[in-house]
Amino acid sequence: MHADLPLLDGPRIAPRSGTARQLVVFLHGYGADGNDLIDIGSVWQHWLPDAAFVSPDAPEPCAEAPIGRQWFTIDRSDPSGRWKGVTAAAPIVHRFLDDELRRHDLPPSALALVGFSQGTMVGLHVGLRRATPPLAIVGYSGRLTAPNQTDFAAMTNEIVSKPPVLLIHGDMDMVVPPESLELSAQGLKTLGITAETHMSHGIGHGIDQDGLQRGGEFLARAFAAQKR
Repeated sequence: MHADLPLLDGPRIAPRSGTARQLVVFLHGYGADGNDLIDIGSVWQHWLPDAAFVSPDAPEPCAEAPIGRQWFTIDRSDPSGRWKGVTAAAPIVHRFLDDELRRHDLPPSALALVGFSQGTMVGLHVGLRRATPPLAIVGYSGRLTAPNQTDFAAMTNEIVSKPPVLLIHGDMDMVVPPESLELSAQGLKTLGITAETHMSHGIGHGIDQDGLQRGGEFLARAFAAQKR
């Protein structure tokens, strides 16, 4: 079934405790690669000692950056371009997640997704369609995509999992507008998911230390709930 899909790979960090009980997958932004986010795993080991971290390189060379990667092409002339992009990338990401869980001998319920920008778009799209809900999804500087830009209700029948979600955005983001935070939260609410949100003041298209801590603590709470 997956034979014709590209295989992803990228940098990894082993669990501090020595035994993986959770898997945290980072999905990088447009024009970056897996190395852009993997170091967050080193910071988050403080909260997540049993987590294995991996940050795969997206499947395509970036059309606008000579050494970066992309999950999908940005077509600014096509209002539905993001939707087409995440839909095309989804099977590739699903395959990687399934393979990586098997690598660590973990059940599908041990997964958490963390995205940045375009990676957040992919992570939300994939995570809400996993047969087994992820433990959590953390999305930085991105947005929830829909077939007709903001027609989130049209996706209701597609959503099969409703994991805890944290969305963080910078109020000075010039790449993905800050209003995407509330738009995405409202879209998730339409789908029956109440997301935690945080607006980082004075931050552009990036992640500050406060945002990193909030993400790590959010996942720690989700992982603790798993054990109960």
